Amino acid sequence: MDLLKGKKYNIITFGCQMNEHDSETISGMLQERGCQETFSKDDSDITIINTCSIRENADKRFFGTLGQLKKLKEKNPEYVACVCGCMMQQQHIIDTVKSKYPWVDIIFGTHNIHRFPQLLEKVYGEKKKMAEIFEDSPEIVEGLPSKRLYKHKAFVNVMYGCNNFCTYCIVPYTRGREKSRSPEDIVKEIRTLTGDGVKEVTLLGQNVNSYRGAGGNGKFYDFADLIYMINDIEGLERIRFMTSHPKDLSDKLIQAYVDCEKLCNYIHLPVQAGSNTVLSRMNRHYTREKYLELVHKLRKAVPDITISTDIIVGFPGETDEDFRETLSLVREVEYDSAFTFLYSVRKGTPAAEYEDQIPEEIKHRRFDSLVDAVNEGSARRNALYKGRVEKVLVEGVSKKNEHTLTGRTEGFKLVDFKGDRDLIGQIIDVEITEGKTFSLAGKVL
Repeated sequence: MDLLKGKKYNIITFGCQMNEHDSETISGMLQERGCQETFSKDDSDITIINTCSIRENADKRFFGTLGQLKKLKEKNPEYVACVCGCMMQQQHIIDTVKSKYPWVDIIFGTHNIHRFPQLLEKVYGEKKKMAEIFEDSPEIVEGLPSKRLYKHKAFVNVMYGCNNFCTYCIVPYTRGREKSRSPEDIVKEIRTLTGDGVKEVTLLGQNVNSYRGAGGNGKFYDFADLIYMINDIEGLERIRFMTSHPKDLSDKLIQAYVDCEKLCNYIHLPVQAGSNTVLSRMNRHYTREKYLELVHKLRKAVPDITISTDIIVGFPGETDEDFRETLSLVREVEYDSAFTFLYSVRKGTPAAEYEDQIPEEIKHRRFDSLVDAVNEGSARRNALYKGRVEKVLVEGVSKKNEHTLTGRTEGFKLVDFKGDRDLIGQIIDVEITEGKTFSLAGKVL
């Protein structure tokens, strides 16, 4: 008898696309065992919280959500509460969960997701709590099922882990060292996805630029090689990737934008700071000048490329002059969009031990100035789209207006427009009628 069959589960995901894809895998494994997904933890037999450890805000949201599960456990002793993801790769977090949140039944990490159904069976069969964390995993488990969030687009992991050890970042400690999948396995997965109706894939990795996959012929392939291979897959229409580290962005990959018609004219290129002093303390391995050179190369090769970024405000030791250099870089590049963050201490990272932490009020003041600069640039760039015709992959109904559809241009611009719901999943021509700060408005041609 399958102990999981008929159980209803709910997954709550915090964090990046990697976490979203991990949740798709967890969902796929559970459905393969006869479980049914529900989108309310109050209506579920099993709740899984997939955690993120990048920012302090994610920590707070996780513990707040975890506290809500206590009442569900009190109401139904058979209810199973599970926590996984990056936060669970940190021993002090595990200790906190065990001591302060005793209603949690299963704790597992980023390296043993494939083991989750077995852990769940043991909880149901043996009536005991389970905690299983692997510090790292030397092998990549292939062939795991996945329940995709979208029919027409999909995430595809090409590598796992990170070797960069930026001084503010916990990822190398939670995701382990870099491991690349073989190009054959990646191509096989994408061919299967396109056969199932997928038009667009997003290749995922903590730093996809450092991909180095061993082929069956004994040859190693870099990320640009992989892009060229994927570009030849029949039926696929769009290729995206996340995330790209500036120190590993090669001329060969920039040329792939020119040669590969399916590679979208968009790149997420995190800069983090515009000051060489701060970049050095962050251990980013590039300078302001090198970063700007990369932006120039990208825009020379692909004039209509859109560029987004990540920026951290208030890194330890950041002076007013350092911050002004970040502002000037933002204005010079004029990003299409940016994820802006207040620096938050991550226990276990070198920067957490720096003594020159920035006061919160200074962080917030700088953050507000940065957001204004980013938004001004984004609004100017979006205004240029008025009157243009863009090919838009229709993703669904707008969250803000049920009578409006929404989709993405090749450059990852969000577009809202009126249209029939049978357009969802199609790539259509949309004339842009208005450029707003954060999105575009248009009409279907």
